[in-house]
Amino acid sequence: MGMKRRHWAWAAAPLALVLLTATGCTSTPDAGAEPTDAPSASGAPSTAVARVCAKPATGPPKAPAGAVTVDPGVVDDLAEKTRSSPPGTTFWLRPGKHRLEPDRYAQVIAKKGNRYLGAPGAVLDGGKKNNYAFSGTARDVTIRYLTVQHFVAPPDEGVVNHDMADGWVIEHAKVQYNSGAGLMAGAHQHVRANCLRGNGQYGMNAYKTGDSIRGLVVEDNEITGNNTDDWERRKPGCGCTGGIKFWAVNGAEIRGNWVHDNRGAGLWADNNNNDFRIEGNLLEANDGAALMYETSYNAVIRNNTIRRNNWVEGRKYADRGDNFPYATIYVSEAGGEPRIRARTDKIEIHGNVLENNWNGITLWENADRFCNSPANTSTGYCTLLVKDTKRCARPAIATAPLYADCRWKTQRVDIHDNRFLLDTSVVKCETECGRMAVLANYGTYPKWSPYKGKRVADAIAHKQHNRWHDNVYGGPWSFVAENTDQQFDSGQWQGTPYRQDAGSTFAPRAGG
Repeated sequence: MGMKRRHWAWAAAPLALVLLTATGCTSTPDAGAEPTDAPSASGAPSTAVARVCAKPATGPPKAPAGAVTVDPGVVDDLAEKTRSSPPGTTFWLRPGKHRLEPDRYAQVIAKKGNRYLGAPGAVLDGGKKNNYAFSGTARDVTIRYLTVQHFVAPPDEGVVNHDMADGWVIEHAKVQYNSGAGLMAGAHQHVRANCLRGNGQYGMNAYKTGDSIRGLVVEDNEITGNNTDDWERRKPGCGCTGGIKFWAVNGAEIRGNWVHDNRGAGLWADNNNNDFRIEGNLLEANDGAALMYETSYNAVIRNNTIRRNNWVEGRKYADRGDNFPYATIYVSEAGGEPRIRARTDKIEIHGNVLENNWNGITLWENADRFCNSPANTSTGYCTLLVKDTKRCARPAIATAPLYADCRWKTQRVDIHDNRFLLDTSVVKCETECGRMAVLANYGTYPKWSPYKGKRVADAIAHKQHNRWHDNVYGGPWSFVAENTDQQFDSGQWQGTPYRQDAGSTFAPRAGG
């Protein structure tokens, strides 16, 4: 998991939250800061945000009828009563701090249909000794109103649903201050109205060993301050950080979440994800991109408010002289593919407000990254169009259909009816933070690659149906096409040969 990322630059359903415009969140790992209801410069309507870390819902103060009561004064009471009770049992955890045996592998192995309900003030605490809280392969487990904290899962592993079982429901919980990931995910998992805060690597690692995850729902959560262990510093280039990482998820609803102040990306879909709908979220003040959609397919990204993201990572690369347009929405080797079943056959990005981020949207394709190439950082994986990676080799890869199907392509991306607002005095930058881009590197590697030279750069800019149109721009925006050496103003961007942003408007100031 956590595959390495390289940029290789060379010279709808009803929304829980729609166009969130909260302001005033402080950039700290503590989610206590709340946004205000004042409208921002975007002019979008203000809407309540998922403030679940500061204002969590509380569980039942008394045990529900038929529930097994769990005593915080008895060490390992929860695990023991789970072992001795039949599947489908409801457990009510009394107020107080519940502990497991002080052993690394002590954990609650849930049974099918079990329900775990926390009373007000109920906490399951790993004491920095236990790796995992809830595990096992049993389906349809529910966890509600419970705080789970201080567990020490290894990197890329998770504390709740450690074994990636299907059908789990996690609601109104606080999963915080753990190592590794707060949650793992299985098929048809629902993650609603939770506080996923201050975990060492991810709030959730949506990955299932040897399989894809179908039907994932993530809604109305607050996802904040994750990656406290700063894994990119400890393991440079790992690509293993952020608020949530999605890996091979087929069908996802990501809506109404407040994703803020995470170290690294806010949301990162990496490797053969498909059929995502990302809507009505507030993504703000994440150190890196608000959203990365990488080596994946078919998504709708709509009606999100995206503010003050990428200030840390974007500035870091600019300060060291790297002119690659690191973006707030970063689409990397990902695109629409009609042959893969989904609710859309494009990546459609529309109705969003992007305000005072470091750069806008970059569409990128690494010419050297394809199935069976040493430059493919998703080691051992191929596209969803080619099952056998070994087929992507000379001489077959140089001819149809493998020439097209052996690479993840940034294609059929439709960017329209968005507002892109930039006040450089707020972001504290000059020109390097206001760019849109569609580009690729010069293909060089490996020696047998059929994609050498400018072929991929020409394709992504001119032949793969990537299109901006009918957007509103405020501020000093510039546009990069084909490679990092070609930067244009709006007139050149709209003119021949790119003909982008037809019907769009441009103002010199964010409020203009």
